[in-house]
Amino acid sequence: MQQITEQSEINFQSEQYKDAYSRINGIVIEGEQEAYDNYIQLAQLLPDSKDELIRLSKMENRHKKGFEACGRNLQVEPDLEFAKDFFSELHGNFQTAAAAGNVVTCLLIQSLIIECFAIAAYNIYIPVADDFARKITEGVVKDEYSHLNFGEEWLKANFAESKAELEAANRQNLPIVWKMLNRVADDAEVLAMEKDALVEDFMIQYGEALSNIGFSTRDIMRLSAYGLKAA
Repeated sequence: MQQITEQSEINFQSEQYKDAYSRINGIVIEGEQEAYDNYIQLAQLLPDSKDELIRLSKMENRHKKGFEACGRNLQVEPDLEFAKDFFSELHGNFQTAAAAGNVVTCLLIQSLIIECFAIAAYNIYIPVADDFARKITEGVVKDEYSHLNFGEEWLKANFAESKAELEAANRQNLPIVWKMLNRVADDAEVLAMEKDALVEDFMIQYGEALSNIGFSTRDIMRLSAYGLKAA
């Protein structure tokens, strides 16, 4: 009942809400665009999975259009410049890995980190979203689990030869997530999304993904600790 009460108390038309929403909405739109682009690149790197990756990219494009509609519904212009900068480090690392043909690193960034980040954010947002955005986001989050599943299944099937690169990619990219969470914490709070809840949900999603791939509980605790002090 607490979440319902909180949602009913939010003024979706206030200037403060709309200002924060412009950046959050920009982030989810840009996040879906990044995912679309990344899956297109992965389709070139993994020709055997090309059809599935193209299908996932098309889903991301639909999600982007859904979140653009959420912004229009509240008459908010998404801050896409802020959003591009927000994703710039992960974007740069993905492009570097793709150029080098490092599929494992690309999958860790897109299929694990970005998808787990998105799932966590959507899970925390849904109970406090306006009615229009809630319907859109509930549909999106179901799809994101299938995207996460693609990366998990591929990495699980190739775990032995991928493990060392996964650990290196985790060491490089996980600290970026904590910086991203800190950067968006104030705006998320205006939307009634608690930072601690975002961190907790991300850790759960990411830990489960690492477990599904083949990492031990001890490994997961070690891998999850990178950059956590910054959170």
